[in-house]
Parts: sequence; C-alpha cells; structure tokens
Amino acid sequence: MAGGGGDRAFSSHSPDELRGLVRKAEDKTTVAAFEADLAKTLGELLGAFNGRDVDAVRDRLDELKTSLQNSIDGSFDQLFGGSVAKHTYVDGMSDIDSLVFINDSALEGKSPQKVLARMEKILQRDFEGEATVSHGRMAVTVDYGDGMIIQLLPALKTSDGKFQVPSSRREGWSKIDPVAFQEALTRRNKECSGKLVPTIKLAKAIVGQLPDNQKLSGYHMESLGIAAFRAYKGEMTTAAMLPAFFEKARELVLSPIQDRTKQSVHVDAYLGPANSEQRQVASHVMGRLARRMRNASAAGSTAQWLALFGLEQ
Repeated sequence: MAGGGGDRAFSSHSPDELRGLVRKAEDKTTVAAFEADLAKTLGELLGAFNGRDVDAVRDRLDELKTSLQNSIDGSFDQLFGGSVAKHTYVDGMSDIDSLVFINDSALEGKSPQKVLARMEKILQRDFEGEATVSHGRMAVTVDYGDGMIIQLLPALKTSDGKFQVPSSRREGWSKIDPVAFQEALTRRNKECSGKLVPTIKLAKAIVGQLPDNQKLSGYHMESLGIAAFRAYKGEMTTAAMLPAFFEKARELVLSPIQDRTKQSVHVDAYLGPANSEQRQVASHVMGRLARRMRNASAAGSTAQWLALFGLEQ
C-alpha cells in the first residue's frame, strides 16, 4: 500500500505527458552539462591568455622606457602599459599600447610629429637589428618581428596637471585622463563581479580572428565594455556576458563613444563619424558574432564556440 501514492501520481499523466516530462528532465540535464563544459572551456582559454608573453611584454616596455629616459631630458613619471596594465592584453591583438608620460619643458610647444620623430630616432638607434621602429600620426610603433608589436604614445604634462597626446582627428594635441579611464574600467569590472575584464579579454581574442579591416582596436573594445555593461542586470558569467557584449557593441559602434575621461580622443576615430560606412560594417560584424554565440549555445555546441576563437575541439 505504501507505493500506492506514487502509482497514483504517475497514473494522473498520460503516456505522452510522461514522455514529455522525461524529455524536459533530460533537456535540463543536457543544458546544465553544456553550460558547465562551456564555463570550463572559457576558463581554460583565459588561463592560456593570462600566461602568454606578459612577462616578455613588461621586459620590453622597461627596455623602451630606459632607452627614452637616457636620451630625453626631464622625467618619465611612469610607463602606463595600456592593455597590460589593465590586464586585458591578449597575445595577437597588437594592442600593447602604452602612454609614455614625459615631463620635459624642452618639448613644450613642439608639434606631435616632432616629438614622435625624436622618439623614433632614439629607438631606431638603440634597437637596430632587434626591432623595426616607425612612427605614424599618433604613436611610435616597435615591431619585434616575432609577432609582438608595441605602440608608444607620447603624453606630455600640461600646466593644469593633465596630459595631452597626439590627436587622431586634427593636427596638434588632445587632452586625456588615462588614470580616470583605468578607474572607470576597474569600477565597472567590480560592478560586474570581476567578470568584465575576463569578458573583454575573450572578446579581444574573438575579434583577433577577424580580417584586419574588420578588427576593432584594444582601447575601443575596452571603452565598449565600460559602456555595454552600464547597469547590466544579466548573469555574471563570461558565457552570458560575451554575447551580451557583442549585441550591445552592435549598437554602440554606430556612434563615436562619449567618454567623460577624454580617453576616446583616440579610441574610435578610425571608424569615422556617426553611421559612417565603416561603423555600419563594424555593427554588422558585431551582430554576426553575437548570433554565432547564441546559435552555438542553442545547439549546445562547445565546438562552435571554440571556432569563434579559431580553435578546434
């Protein structure tokens, strides 16, 4: 008689209903297993990214700093290592961009091109045979020939204690506040339970698989991350935040980023004005990546997720 209650519970459902209940239970188990596998996979990828070349990057940044210090009068407050300092560096992204803070009164009033040319000449002399050194509109680029490229942006201190870097939009200098930018990223990362920086790192690795003419810069992606997760209420996991990042980025890239820290003076000017053709292409690419992630999760396919990183299972 003790088993009668259970029999009555099952007898209250038709065979079709029972099969449906079993399928639902199996589906929940399958989804849970996939989510656990995906979380493990993304965690392993992060571990691999975290261990790649960071020490070598720091060593080379120190060498570059020493070279410049020995040849330019004045003091170098610090070498603010862009993605390295913010822990968002991903090997292969070519976004090892550093602001070289220079306090040298002799450089006041000089044009950005003259400052860049001076830095280029010094580094070409000191790193001849080790790296190819050149300069563009905003930065000196040091290409080591082994896949590592470091860009140095001169930042001169102004009378109000702020810093100015070469403008990407016009001749001359633009004021920035890089410390405020890093603080904004740190603050948003804390709001996201420490998951924003890992999400940005994974997003950079995915974008790194795109053709060069479709890639976004490292600073741009960090700025998008700060904006995309403002007041975010979703699940605080990289698996959930990655598609959310690209879905939001699809909208955000259509307009120049509005950034109170002024870091955006050189974040996304390369895409042109609002709704430019380049911005529309970037929006399409961001949307396509988001859809691929959603489809991969819907199919319960870790292999499809790995393909986004250019990897096979």
